[in-house]
Amino acid sequence: MDFQTDFVDNIIKNELNNKKMVKDFLNTDTAKNKMKRRILLDKIAKKLFSLSTIFALVILGILFYRIGVQSIGWLNFKFLTNNLSIFPEKAGIYGVIIGSVWLMVVVIPVTLILGVSTAIYLEEYAKKGRLQSFIKINISNLAGVPSVIFGLLGLTVFGRLLNLGSTILAGGLTLSLLVLPIVVVASQEAIKAVPSFLKDAAYAMGATKWTTIRTVVLPAALPGILTGAILALSRAIGETAPLVVLGIPTLILKIPNNIMDDFTALPIQIYYWTLDTVLTAEYANLAAATIVVLLMVLFLMNSIAIIIRNKFQRRY
Repeated sequence: MDFQTDFVDNIIKNELNNKKMVKDFLNTDTAKNKMKRRILLDKIAKKLFSLSTIFALVILGILFYRIGVQSIGWLNFKFLTNNLSIFPEKAGIYGVIIGSVWLMVVVIPVTLILGVSTAIYLEEYAKKGRLQSFIKINISNLAGVPSVIFGLLGLTVFGRLLNLGSTILAGGLTLSLLVLPIVVVASQEAIKAVPSFLKDAAYAMGATKWTTIRTVVLPAALPGILTGAILALSRAIGETAPLVVLGIPTLILKIPNNIMDDFTALPIQIYYWTLDTVLTAEYANLAAATIVVLLMVLFLMNSIAIIIRNKFQRRY
């Protein structure tokens, strides 16, 4: 009993001595100088990050203001419903919008089916090892490859080898290759985030692996998968370089009716109208109006991604 009492007393004494040492150290000039230096660095970092954010917002505001001013008087119902024309005052983007819609009709199913299927295989079926790690690393690296490289690949494989030319199908498959790594990585992370006890409970109930994936894993991972997919599609609808390499024409008076028709898209039309401002100044206004339409589409898609994430996100 005396041994236990002495042991407790020693612990209390040591604690009191430690507190006294810390208090004495904090009262020294060295500690005060260090604390002042840390507070100063914290304030500098805070102001630096705030200035960086303000600078980015100012630049973005200037761009929005310039585009908005240039599009005034040009962005109207007539502009949205007229077809392309060599005369700026008669030009519209109805055919361009239809071409972009047809492009997404190809990109969405190809990207979602292949991307999600690949992620399910890598996370649930593939054996853990060097081969799986090698595939994952290369998929992640593909997400950082410049888009013009995918345009050259699409031109070689879809445009020339499969003889698809500059059709909607060739453009859609090329853009699908571009955003496929992004969807795969996003789907992998969403599947990884599913708690293991949910799958264990399904297996304990006698469910097969595919039944567990279909009824447990995919519903739980769906918000993350859809968010990543929509953000990837937002990138696809705004890409220009792959379509330029494919040789997508700038002026098509015919409205595309199927995936084998030639087409033009919103970013392509912005690109060519911007180039043509050297010859005709009014094309700058047409390009600005088209940029506003494209930005509205992108904001809408990103807003849908945020709504889906917030509505279906679950906490376990």
